[in-house]
Amino acid sequence: MALRQIAIYGKGGIGKSTTTQNLTAGLVERGNHVMVVGCDPKADSTRLLLGGLAQKTVLDTLRENGDDIDLKDILKEGFRGTRCVESGGPEPGVGCAGRGIITSIGLLERLGAYTDDLDYVFYDVLGDVVCGGFAMPIREGKAKEIYIVASGEMMALYAANNISKGIARYARQGGVRLGGIICNSRNVDREIELVRAFAKELGTQMIHFVPRDNEVQRAEIRKKTVIEYKPECHQADEYRALAKKIEQNEQFVIPTPISQERLEEILVEYGLFDSVEDTYHI
Repeated sequence: MALRQIAIYGKGGIGKSTTTQNLTAGLVERGNHVMVVGCDPKADSTRLLLGGLAQKTVLDTLRENGDDIDLKDILKEGFRGTRCVESGGPEPGVGCAGRGIITSIGLLERLGAYTDDLDYVFYDVLGDVVCGGFAMPIREGKAKEIYIVASGEMMALYAANNISKGIARYARQGGVRLGGIICNSRNVDREIELVRAFAKELGTQMIHFVPRDNEVQRAEIRKKTVIEYKPECHQADEYRALAKKIEQNEQFVIPTPISQERLEEILVEYGLFDSVEDTYHI
């Protein structure tokens, strides 16, 4: 099959890295070859796949070695052969973190990381920023598919709507499309119905609802994905189901972002607030 390059966006702290790594474990378990490119200066996008191994980032390696770099210096193999890269960021207070993404992808291309046997490349992108360097995977047409991790909380949906605006802006020039919303549950009342209704407003789907489960935290403490830590548990099956849905997904759209007023109306409709006026302080 053709290489699928996928970027994962969402509000900071929503669980993008955890979701991406557990999804990746599900995909490699299904026989796929996957590379994960961490696009966050914290460089924590691959730790569960690498068993907590502190991987040297692309930018740190460039600072120390200059241009004399081999692919093995920046790419490590993790769970079931998953290829792991961390772009890293500039020294604190200096430079633009988004440039780390631009530099990393360019270097990976030059060093031949995008091999013919790869089925997927995932870009785990910092927070809800869709401008400048952080938009590079979609602006330059590297990632053709976007999934947004959200929950039934207002700020998670607000961020998802903003990200959709960025996708719509770049869709026609780079061919990027939204594949759906992954709901990483926060146990909000009527969460499934709310996120489905929000996704419908955007013209997309809630591709999967990932329930909240303490097995995720237990696995993270042990520096593993849930599928590696406890493959027989229900939560592992949830990530397998998400992986299968991503693999089989054919619904890719240019999203239709909604107004702040419409978002607030939906939140009221599904019971997060008693009235639209209650949302104004957020």
